[in-house]
Amino acid sequence: MLKDFYTQNVQRRLARHVNNWRIFRMALSVAKAVPPQKQDVRPIVFFKASSGVDDFSWNSAFHLLTSWGLRLQGVPVVYFACQHGMTRCVMGTNRDVPAQKPPCRSCVYQAKTLYTGANVHWFGFERNQELETALTRLTLAELMAFEWKNIPLGALVLPGLRWILRRHNLLDDDATKFFLREYMLSAFNLAGRFERFLDSVNPQSVVVFNGQFYPEATAKWVARQRGVRVISHEVGLQPVTGYFTSGESTAYPIHIPESFELNEAQNARLDAYLEKRFQGNFSMAGVKFWASMKGLDEAFLVRAAQFKQIIPVFTNVIFDTSQPHANTIFADMLVWLDLVLDTAKAHPETLFVIRAHPDETRLRKASLETVAGWVQSRRAADQPNVIFVPPNEHLSSYELIQRSKFVLIYNSTIGLEASIMGAAVLSAGKARFTQYPTVFFPQSVAEYASTLEGFLAVDSIEVPVDFRRNARRFLYYQLFRTSLPFGDFLESGVRSTHARLKIFDPRDLLKSRAIQTVTKGLLENGDFYLDE
Repeated sequence: MLKDFYTQNVQRRLARHVNNWRIFRMALSVAKAVPPQKQDVRPIVFFKASSGVDDFSWNSAFHLLTSWGLRLQGVPVVYFACQHGMTRCVMGTNRDVPAQKPPCRSCVYQAKTLYTGANVHWFGFERNQELETALTRLTLAELMAFEWKNIPLGALVLPGLRWILRRHNLLDDDATKFFLREYMLSAFNLAGRFERFLDSVNPQSVVVFNGQFYPEATAKWVARQRGVRVISHEVGLQPVTGYFTSGESTAYPIHIPESFELNEAQNARLDAYLEKRFQGNFSMAGVKFWASMKGLDEAFLVRAAQFKQIIPVFTNVIFDTSQPHANTIFADMLVWLDLVLDTAKAHPETLFVIRAHPDETRLRKASLETVAGWVQSRRAADQPNVIFVPPNEHLSSYELIQRSKFVLIYNSTIGLEASIMGAAVLSAGKARFTQYPTVFFPQSVAEYASTLEGFLAVDSIEVPVDFRRNARRFLYYQLFRTSLPFGDFLESGVRSTHARLKIFDPRDLLKSRAIQTVTKGLLENGDFYLDE
């Protein structure tokens, strides 16, 4: 086992050096091919400090290729880059060893490779003693709500801290408070430096990765305070695709014209995707969640036959539900599960199947506040009408949906697919697709509880026809209009979660539909949707 680990580590290091050599050579080729900058065009700023600290992540790749594509058209691009500019960054945080410094040397080397031959503004760090003193004696609750010089530092750093600590409900311990203080000191330093940088550059827009982790969230906040347009990006729904938006990329805002209807060819294209999806044959950001998918076994069917109805309960990864936009009804997903469990106890005639998200136990990203832990602490599986399906159980959610009376979700994508299948779906959190009428989405805890009780009591649930229509339209847009393809220039690395740059003629970027779409979105205030 140790030998295998050593071999894999050597392979990854070697692959990284080879990939970085490719990036360096390609960056030089791009720099040589860049035409004279357009004098009448204000620059575009690119900032990414929270993706691929010392490796080439998919988002790092989308970020770099997009900036290359703009530069090759004569559009001035300036990179804002960290050079020991934060005491603790999100990706450089070791939650088990708070005193460990982030891997700045390796990260700066990686950034210098990416930005070879480019216009880069490096920022450093200066500790603010007045702020540090103000933070010293604050409680956890006070730190989370803290503002300084009208900057909402607590709100800016919370999503990233919850993500790296893999929990929504933070522990009130010294380590957590230390991270909060260091994040806020770093965010305040970054805010000041980014503001002065904007003064000197006067950009037309700022492009950031994700926009939720505090480095990019702080830059986004500063830019918007000044009226500068901010574009954020994330991985798209299709393999090797990126998603760009002037809204919140994690919320996935999509404008679909009311007149848009799928034609025969578009319906066939969507159905082909769904057929693979329903078999578990899909990946997201290089991660394939299901190695295989199995149907409901005989033991399950025998037990289910003892009940009047089946209600699947699809959960999400707790730190992914910590996006500020998700928890609009309940304080968090586990509070919702408490209500579901109380409902189950009151309805012994109904079988509730609580399913943990497969990403809960993903290597290097395993949750520390889990549905499994909640089930154990509440002794939920002791209830005769509750079945818990752990994250590593490859049971077919789709077959479960087909046998259900209705479906409960927090904000998981499975709710969109269930709606497409014609199921009644009751959502407890704000999801990407709840911006359109696709599921039942009450707006308060009381309304949610009343709707849930009503669904359990009636013999059948009438699902509005528009739910399925809107679900198909939304998914089609996600897959084929907003997922911008970069596959001509990238392939999977040693780890599927990381990218490897292909060798290509830099001028080929100008032929790319992805680059053309982002260019139009940035320079012509477009919507970042692919033309059909």
